[in-house]
Amino acid sequence: MESLITHPDLFPDEGNNTFADIILPVPIPRMFTYRIPAALVPQVQIGARVIVQFGRKKVLTGIIGKVHSKPPKAYEAKPILDILDEQPTVNPLQIRFWVWMAEYYCCHIGEVMLAALPSGLRLSSESKVQLHPNFVAEESQYPLDAREELILEALENKAELSYEDCEKILGIKTIHPILKSLVYKEAILIFERVQDKYTPKVETRIRLKQEIAEDKQTLEQLFEQLSGKVKQESILLKYLRDIPVFNNPSLNEKGLDKTSLLEEGDSESSLKTLIKNGVFESFKQVVNRIDETEVTAGEIILSERQELAISEIKSHFDTKSTVLLHGITGSGKTEIYIQLIKEVLESGSQVLMLLPEIALTTQIVSRLKQVFGGQMGVYHSKYSDNERVEVWNGVISGRFPFVVGVRSSIFLPFDSLGMIIVDEEHESSYKQFDPAPRFQARDSAIMLAYFHQAKTLLGSATPSFESYFNATETLKYGLVELSERYGKSNLPEFHLADLGADKRKNLLKVDSTRMMREKIQEALSKQEQVLIFQNRRGYSPYIQCEDCGWTGQCIQCDVSLTYHQFAEELRCHYCGYKEKVPVSCPACGGNHLTTMGMGTERIEESLSLLFPEARIGRMDLDTTRSKYGYQKLLDEFGSGHIDILVGTQMITKGLDFGNVTVVGVWDGDRILNFPDFRSGERAYQQITQVAGRAGRREAKGNVIIQTRKADEAIYQQVIKGDYLEFYQHEIHERKKFYYPPYVKLIKITTRHTDFKTAEKAAMELHRQMAGVAVKKIVLGPEKALIGRIKNQYQFESLIKLDRSGASQTEFKTQIAQIQEQITAKPEFRSVRFIVDVDPN
Repeated sequence: MESLITHPDLFPDEGNNTFADIILPVPIPRMFTYRIPAALVPQVQIGARVIVQFGRKKVLTGIIGKVHSKPPKAYEAKPILDILDEQPTVNPLQIRFWVWMAEYYCCHIGEVMLAALPSGLRLSSESKVQLHPNFVAEESQYPLDAREELILEALENKAELSYEDCEKILGIKTIHPILKSLVYKEAILIFERVQDKYTPKVETRIRLKQEIAEDKQTLEQLFEQLSGKVKQESILLKYLRDIPVFNNPSLNEKGLDKTSLLEEGDSESSLKTLIKNGVFESFKQVVNRIDETEVTAGEIILSERQELAISEIKSHFDTKSTVLLHGITGSGKTEIYIQLIKEVLESGSQVLMLLPEIALTTQIVSRLKQVFGGQMGVYHSKYSDNERVEVWNGVISGRFPFVVGVRSSIFLPFDSLGMIIVDEEHESSYKQFDPAPRFQARDSAIMLAYFHQAKTLLGSATPSFESYFNATETLKYGLVELSERYGKSNLPEFHLADLGADKRKNLLKVDSTRMMREKIQEALSKQEQVLIFQNRRGYSPYIQCEDCGWTGQCIQCDVSLTYHQFAEELRCHYCGYKEKVPVSCPACGGNHLTTMGMGTERIEESLSLLFPEARIGRMDLDTTRSKYGYQKLLDEFGSGHIDILVGTQMITKGLDFGNVTVVGVWDGDRILNFPDFRSGERAYQQITQVAGRAGRREAKGNVIIQTRKADEAIYQQVIKGDYLEFYQHEIHERKKFYYPPYVKLIKITTRHTDFKTAEKAAMELHRQMAGVAVKKIVLGPEKALIGRIKNQYQFESLIKLDRSGASQTEFKTQIAQIQEQITAKPEFRSVRFIVDVDPN
């Protein structure tokens, strides 16, 4: 839609005493109050989009959050310029959820709105200039100077000009005084042409004229007339082949898409002639971008243990709103989800299913689509803006009562949620890192379900400690366990391949052990498939000079540049900076530059040397940037066109391929050796999850973990599959040193382009936080693990808070005030504080 907004400074609104609090997509700590013009009062609804002026020049899209009769005390309320929606785009439950998220995650509600609304529902604006309809130069009482006359002459030839056009005409940058003078002289009007970014998909369709479609005799006469006109006759025959008008006359109403009617070799001019002669008629029709093809699935047969699990889940839901389904890999959790989703949809309620990554949606969505067809919408970041708007509108209209999506789908406009399913609930990708709100989708989903009085089902083979703690110790959640695989598949056999021992025996080849090579060769000889996991993309973590020890460093971040062989460049994975690989060492001029370590790109190359007959694919961020990158790779692997698939953590979860019998963890130690209290938990989860991709049918699976520390206890716990033993050992350490789930964590990062300013601001923050009277431990400030990113120096403070709600609320309130006080000082005005609640 397009709206013409007259500049409010030129035509002041008479207004009335009705006001609206508007949520704006700007970082301000509250909603902003605007006056509702009397003419717009009948159209005002909570959740509708409005156009408002913010500041002197900006025109923004806002959401009505509240309607009241209290004018603001600190400023004069400006009028709402226009209302965009006949029906609200956002519902009151969503606004309530946004307010909670802003308060809990210490951000502004405008930042939540930016994350929630697809950009296609936000509007762009640009100031324009047009002639005043009542202006006559000869009758004007005000004289015009030469520059003003130039603008008016241009407007006589063009209906409207942008500010940029005016600057070009006059050859100057400062045009506002001239335009202001022309407004005063009533020669021009300044307005905002606001263009809605969402545009429906329109296709041209063709149908037979009704009088021809309804009369066989007329159609026969038409064929006689077309005798000898081969191309026109061909088009008519193709139409009748696809649209049997006499068997089903209503089909002619819908017609055929023009592109599908014109096959290769057909002439568009022949079709135009048929339309001109009254045989066909052309019409436009808005169509859905979302594929709604109905697919029928075979009947799902549940095992006795799955039936029992469903019964246990329902029993827990009688007394608890959240249930944790702890089922080992391959135990058939998806079939349980499907059965529960069916029952909720049949009751008339909506269902949201969260998946941690787009890679996971690719395979599971095709499975769910076979069951739920057009009832199901899919929502993730690889969709275009227009596609996301259509899913959003489909939820509002009821077209999609069931949605599968990644973390952003918790913002969709549900009004009657019955259940939220969070699959692989332990996954770190449910956490949003940047920008704000830095929310945890699993925790937010539980709160969203609370607002809807709905149920939440968390599913995982390796639950997060927080969820398992809530299920076994605080008993806030119900717990259902599946300890055996579905059908005839068995758990894979684990093998620890000692890198150190093979190196001493001179058995290493391109960083692969003899055991790894033998198991891969054995699988290939049986025409079975292999997955190789390495959680580092690129060719090599860095390059180094053997003579002087130089390594390539990012000029904006305190990190080494990763070597990407295919692009022949060094690249920073934090800020995107890149440079060509030097021919010689920039420090000493030596020619002995060598790669250090292995990324997925280098492993792919190494495997192609070791197994030249194998077809090898790679799945990481570099190979899946395109919209259908995931789908294409997984389709090739699933159809057997790839023998070995090398990948990052994208391949560790949810994928179900029956022919995979070998999974290799290229460097198990790299996952363990990370300075984070969750490193053990993450290592257990990642190794167990990727191991679960092996042997999911009758063939026995093998998992090879390459390590230099084969005696690490965690490897033995993974091999035994003893999650409980692992959990009990780790949870004891967490309690001893005050880490989640026994406390709440808040991490505050102080950033500035000057090292000393950042350090000083962080120290001042620490001093004031220490004085807040709540039960807490404040650690830091310390220089961050990566001390500089994008030329911003970073210092981190870690706060361990008492779990009581009162302590958290009080501390978060005080934190906001402390930040305002610090940034009010001139020396700290440009310092940024980033508050991360429940950091990963």
